[in-house]
Amino acid sequence: MFAVARAVAALCAQIGCARVARSGAPNSFTVSDVLAVSVVYSPRAGEVDEVLLSLREGATVADALRESGMAARHDTNQLVVGVWGRVAAPGDALRDRDRVELYRPLQVDPKEARRLRQHKQRGRLKR
Repeated sequence: MFAVARAVAALCAQIGCARVARSGAPNSFTVSDVLAVSVVYSPRAGEVDEVLLSLREGATVADALRESGMAARHDTNQLVVGVWGRVAAPGDALRDRDRVELYRPLQVDPKEARRLRQHKQRGRLKR
């Protein structure tokens, strides 16, 4: 129990969240000022780069991208950004447990890809 309190205290010291005393627990901290956010990018099929972040309340999509370091590891200039599958602007505010996603352009139209897979599968069945 004390290890958890020390870990929360260290995290709060790093990011500057408020220390709040409750009755009966003088060393309690609130982490309501902290947002747990993940930033995810898949540079190619089967490969995922995910970064888990702790950001201050009021952080934006741009803050999460900057803190994640994705731009340093990948070419993110032409990518569309979203939160939980919906396109988002860099200035949009984040909420706790949000998932910021970087979307790469489609190589093939999904309908066309399905049609090609089906055509290929039918060819295998005829033999």
